[in-house]
Amino acid sequence: MTAADAKKSYDIVTEAIIGAAIEVHKHLGPGLLERIYEDALCYELTQRHISFVRQLELPIPYKDITLEGKFRLDLLVADSIVIELKNVEKIAPIHEAQILTYLKITGKKVGLILNFNEALMKNGIRRLVN
Repeated sequence: MTAADAKKSYDIVTEAIIGAAIEVHKHLGPGLLERIYEDALCYELTQRHISFVRQLELPIPYKDITLEGKFRLDLLVADSIVIELKNVEKIAPIHEAQILTYLKITGKKVGLILNFNEALMKNGIRRLVN
């Protein structure tokens, strides 16, 4: 697969995820618990026949060891895109740093922060690339 093909593939999946998030936000609006948005987003992804794993627990590599603690990805979609769900006033630089760390640890290239606490969902979306 060429770099252009890979980018196109990421773009197609990212667009589908964003469409699903907008659908969830349109029906539920802002202000609910992240878990509710996660459930609804997983429903939408399933309806779109998009594969995902939720609350994926991963080890934390450190130098030549693996730390005992683990972290959980909210969603890993199509085995390639890390999704971090938020319900915060505003996406902060620390949220972006968090998903970049997740991308580094997982070796994935693309991540999305989806903040459902916005009047318009499009204002709560950040795409980051490792």
